[in-house]
Amino acid sequence: MEMIVCVKQILDPETPTSAFKVDEAAKRVIPPLGMTPVINPFDAQAVEAALRVRDATGEGKITVLSLGPGSARDAIKHGLAMGADEGILIDDPALADVDSFVTARVLAAAIRKIGPADIVFCGRQAADWDMGIVGAGLAETLGMPVVTISKSVQPVNGHLRIERVLMDGFETVDVTLPCVVTISNELGDPRYPQLRQIMMAARKQVTVWTLADLGLDPQALRSPLTIERLYVPVKESHVEIIEGDTVEDQAENLARRLREAKLI
Repeated sequence: MEMIVCVKQILDPETPTSAFKVDEAAKRVIPPLGMTPVINPFDAQAVEAALRVRDATGEGKITVLSLGPGSARDAIKHGLAMGADEGILIDDPALADVDSFVTARVLAAAIRKIGPADIVFCGRQAADWDMGIVGAGLAETLGMPVVTISKSVQPVNGHLRIERVLMDGFETVDVTLPCVVTISNELGDPRYPQLRQIMMAARKQVTVWTLADLGLDPQALRSPLTIERLYVPVKESHVEIIEGDTVEDQAENLARRLREAKLI
């Protein structure tokens, strides 16, 4: 079974809010100094889902695929340390700051180049932009069925039985191969790489492709999405102390103040 897991390197979600800066003119986030980027947590769970499928079937090859700058090798290496077999990075200057729509198109081209895949795993969303559309975009581009927000993936007689997370419960569906599956945090914690695995992953070579390797023209990669404005929201709060000699006085004064504000 051939499995591909798409991963993304992001700013650490644990970074303090005060450390985030936005260049409003350029409409981009300024990475905080001294903060090491990490693999998207949902993508680490997608790697875990692929590993569980391989554990259940006793066979299978897992390729970790990412789009980003050279530093994104670290996210790929994390997947390799968890137990994946190969890593591929798409690194091209024309792909700086691309959105989810372009990302899905480029990843789809890379998946075609890798070869027939039985399952393509993605995290349910990236924990930076939280858009959650790359998985569905991949499925649309590749012509595969997609099952989103999955908490359990079980191989059963040549197909997958997947439990999905709904707003009010869970849903179990069967899907034929090949398919795209996005993984949610309800899957559970991903396995933690041991020191020996980390050292072995460090020695593995990550294959690097450019847009030319994928036969893609940068000029043709135009997104339908336009960012009108990117900014850090300003949060304001106003506190008014309602005084009174007794609880009854305070309640009366509160009611009077609410009426003045036309809230009641």
